[in-house]
Amino acid sequence: MKTQKSAVERKAFYGTDTRFNQQKTTLESRTDQGIDARRNPTIADLMEDFLEYARYELNFSPQTIIKYRDSIRCFMRDIENKPVEDLDVQDFLHLKKVMMDRGASEARISSVVYAMRSFLSYCQNFLKLSTLAPKQIRPPKRYRREVIFLTKEEIERFIKTINVKTWNGFRFRVLVEVLLGTGMRIGETLSLNRKSINWNRKEAKVVGKGNKERRVFFTQRSLDWLRRYLEARDDSHEAVFVTKRPIARLHRDDIWRFFDRHRKLARIDKKLTPHILRHTVATNLVFNGCPIVHVKEILGHERLDTTCKYYLGVDKEQAKKAHRQYLSFVS
Repeated sequence: MKTQKSAVERKAFYGTDTRFNQQKTTLESRTDQGIDARRNPTIADLMEDFLEYARYELNFSPQTIIKYRDSIRCFMRDIENKPVEDLDVQDFLHLKKVMMDRGASEARISSVVYAMRSFLSYCQNFLKLSTLAPKQIRPPKRYRREVIFLTKEEIERFIKTINVKTWNGFRFRVLVEVLLGTGMRIGETLSLNRKSINWNRKEAKVVGKGNKERRVFFTQRSLDWLRRYLEARDDSHEAVFVTKRPIARLHRDDIWRFFDRHRKLARIDKKLTPHILRHTVATNLVFNGCPIVHVKEILGHERLDTTCKYYLGVDKEQAKKAHRQYLSFVS
């Protein structure tokens, strides 16, 4: 049996989150007593413990924790809240079928699968439960497709549908301007704090993918909208984007309906999400001649080949012109 951690060790492990500190003793007790403390626990029994472990031991970002919680809940909704040790490969095959039939994207299905793989790794390696081996669970094969982005005309139509005379409309317009003026991921944008913005240098520090801090750069136009929005606020919440009542940091679930509504109003016949705006920024940079290494830094990609995979060759018209100009077998 393992020995109890000292108070100093527990603080270093768990951090200072109030809700988590209230539960840490229970988690340690369960782990020390082994599986007998709760025979064959269900997914819901262990989900919050896993998320806290991922946050404070694995140092996952708050945005990743939100996505993992949503993904695990999705699994329970589609498959059921089964005992952890009863999960098998067939459950995950059924999950893919249910989600595909519902029209979920390959990326969305993969997110759920990877979250559950991480959850099962925790159950198997940390709690010593007899679970399905995580490596037996395969995400759906993802096929490379052309990058979706908005044209300049589509962007103008989209923006014109947003009514800035209402508070929700004004906030949404500012969010869109910031996304288009920085190329940030939506998680990075929603994690933005007032104090992290350097107005003189037109940049900010954000926590990006993989819980890594990076710098992002603003256009003057996006900063102007952001300044107007913050000056109109009468609260002191640290977050840049907040809900009205009660005042709280805006969550990604709060914004999807706005994108869908204004896509329809603008009569845009293609997918429109915050990530599509990120693609729009990247392709605009490429079309305007921005070196790919700078595109990489602006987007916050860790590897250059990630940027190249998505955005080199995206300008099909230029590729067609080059084909006509350079391909000739007859002089």
